[in-house]
Amino acid sequence: MTTALRTSGKQGALLIAGILMIATTLRVTFTGAAPLLDTIRLDYGLSTAQTGLLTTLPLLAFALVSPLAAGVARRIGMERSLFVALLLICAGIAVRSLPSATLLFIGTAVIGCGIALGNVLLPGLIKRDFPGQVARLTGAYSLTMGVSAAFGSAMIVPLAQGSAGWHGALLMLMAFPLVALLLWLPQWRQKHVATVTGAGALHNRAIWRSALAWQVTLFLGINSLIYYVIIGWLPAILLSQGYSEAQAGSVHGLLQLATAVPGLAVPLILHRLKDQRTIAGAVALLCAVSAAGLWFMPDMAVMWTLVFGFGTGATMILGLTFIGLRASSAHQAAALSGMAQSIGYLLAACGPPLMGKIHDSTGDWRIPLLACALAAVVMAICGVLAGRDREITPR
Repeated sequence: MTTALRTSGKQGALLIAGILMIATTLRVTFTGAAPLLDTIRLDYGLSTAQTGLLTTLPLLAFALVSPLAAGVARRIGMERSLFVALLLICAGIAVRSLPSATLLFIGTAVIGCGIALGNVLLPGLIKRDFPGQVARLTGAYSLTMGVSAAFGSAMIVPLAQGSAGWHGALLMLMAFPLVALLLWLPQWRQKHVATVTGAGALHNRAIWRSALAWQVTLFLGINSLIYYVIIGWLPAILLSQGYSEAQAGSVHGLLQLATAVPGLAVPLILHRLKDQRTIAGAVALLCAVSAAGLWFMPDMAVMWTLVFGFGTGATMILGLTFIGLRASSAHQAAALSGMAQSIGYLLAACGPPLMGKIHDSTGDWRIPLLACALAAVVMAICGVLAGRDREITPR
């Protein structure tokens, strides 16, 4: 069946519905557990640093599995690879929900492997099947992920307070990948050749020796670092400042909802600018101000959360845009993307346990929040440098 036939009429609508439902699964099954981290820690007697591994394990899976996704897609096709990703997420949720601390960590790692496959392949599928609608579908993709993640964070605590407990609440998150599997089932018979570049592009020497490439990489990487620190520990930070679990879960949901907004606003602004230096520096500084504000003015946590969500969401969109703008060829763009994702996820993986360890040592969240603010200032500097109108010089 040709791409034109697949993307027209009912079949096209079903394909889009499947894509958007997969998008919800890639975010909510990971971040939906964050409001329960403090409850999980107390129930299993974990340290704060150990609890941080529940955020770190998926990030390590992203860094390790992402380079393998292209090979999997070339072997069995994008459609079947995404189906496998959903199956992995379902299996991970089932294992994570069992009454065992060991299985909690194993299930979380399995979920991360499934999400990593989806993260790499879903944008490629959109570009392949809807080349004329990439911007619109990417905006819908971003908005859907943010809304679903916000919904999951808001509902998880009330579910955990019910008769099923937090184990049952985590298990209920399986509803998202199950619906996605149902919608994606018609795509199982498709086996198109994947159009993503292999991991060999990671070894492009011109990329690893380029100052501009490192500026783009650090801009994206530091954003991932501070995002996953805040997304992982925000409920615990709010609880320490006197908020209830339900309030912390709701604010956590607002954070994820706010990250979706720039997906609609930023692309409309970018095409009017000669370069991206000003906007890159500005949105990064929003992250710095809001991280500091969460500590110094906790009574305004809702406002700081919304500002941080908008800033980190806009930073991510800009970083992904830089990959295309700063590369001088498609091959170089693939190499830069691989470099940025690998280093970005490794940086992000270090953040939650490190900040949890600092919290265990000091007894409060002041140093972690100030560290995030300072990191965001460095990100702003990298953004100004990466936002210059120039390309990486081939060597």
